[in-house]
Amino acid sequence: MPAAAGLKKAALLGFLGLAFLIFGVVLTFRTPLVLGLDSLYTWSRFAVGHVVKGQALDDTIWATGGVLLFLGVYLFVLLGLRNGFRHMIETIAPGTKAGIVDVYRQRQNLAQGPHIVAIGGGTGLSTILRGLKNKSSNITAIVTVSDDGGSSGRLIKDKGMIPPGDIRNCLVALADAEKSMTDLFQHRFKDDSGSLSGHALGNLLIAALVDQSRGDFEKAVERASDVLNIRGRVVPSTLDRVRLRALLDNGMEICGETAIVSSGSKIRRIFLDPASVTPHKAALEAIADADVICIGPGSVYTSIIPNLLVPGIAQALKETQAVKAYICNVMTQPGESDTFTASEHITAILTNTESRIFDYVLVNKGVPSEAALAKYRESGQFLVEADLDRIRAQGFRPIVRDFTSESDFVRHDSFKVAECVMGLLR
Repeated sequence: MPAAAGLKKAALLGFLGLAFLIFGVVLTFRTPLVLGLDSLYTWSRFAVGHVVKGQALDDTIWATGGVLLFLGVYLFVLLGLRNGFRHMIETIAPGTKAGIVDVYRQRQNLAQGPHIVAIGGGTGLSTILRGLKNKSSNITAIVTVSDDGGSSGRLIKDKGMIPPGDIRNCLVALADAEKSMTDLFQHRFKDDSGSLSGHALGNLLIAALVDQSRGDFEKAVERASDVLNIRGRVVPSTLDRVRLRALLDNGMEICGETAIVSSGSKIRRIFLDPASVTPHKAALEAIADADVICIGPGSVYTSIIPNLLVPGIAQALKETQAVKAYICNVMTQPGESDTFTASEHITAILTNTESRIFDYVLVNKGVPSEAALAKYRESGQFLVEADLDRIRAQGFRPIVRDFTSESDFVRHDSFKVAECVMGLLR
């Protein structure tokens, strides 16, 4: 039955039940509760009196009132209110299979969950968010905006806007919308699609929302968040346009994220260009109010460090009283962390931020299958070595568990990480 028709039926049953309930109260307790109900009681006695005489009259009226009271409660509460609420939930959240109480309890628990901040970019951050959104709806994802490749890079040139790709991935990860809607956002046009070739539909939709918001990127992200009904919010680390600039080990400087990754040279330092960008106010406020902060996983030089280089972000992390954890990558990344151990990932962050901005380090000890590892070796990727003694020598506390989720790709299991993060709070 369509939700609208079901809601009408529930309303009719509710009104009928309410009428029975009023009659039942009047007849059972034999007292007018509201002005005018005394005449209702008198009329009821008169109607029943035609059939039943004497002492049996009062007993019959009392019994009739009891029956009407029972029917009223059944129709009004069980059929009217209960079905009404169920159809309202089906209308607001199509596809909801849980009961009303379950839905209410889940949303209440999420609303009362801890304030979580997740910092990063790329697929790493979106992977972690999928697990965290089942622990709390008080999530703020702070996302890097230095991407200049693919669909995002083309929109930067064509529209002069902030790259939407990483933000789109985070929106979809936090979405509470139907799968068909999230699949639509992630749809990427094939190479034979003409001018749309390579574009992600979600990026184009965000670009359209920017136009409708008169160039206000922040407003566009808020509207996209409403469309996807996300749990939490997604904010860029800065609303300013920014590029990455890298100092390589051979002394050369190179600009642009894509050029840096494809250079094949070891990175010594990474910078923002320009350096004096303005941090997003919402990002700083979220860090200050956080109960727990997750940094990573993701490309250490192009997804994680760029957020920390935005003026004010690292200082806010240093000052907050929140539990702070760095989630180290499972696999190395060609062009950025080719042979990095876990401690070398940490060293790269410390070298570029010059601040101690976390206390715990989540390190994977799970070993994927040999077939999966062989596939990654072909592309120059290897399992990150968990050199725990060096991590402790750096002054951090390693949390060592099997965090892997092996499907088509070897990456973090979002639910395992979420459980570990909640454990740090406890």
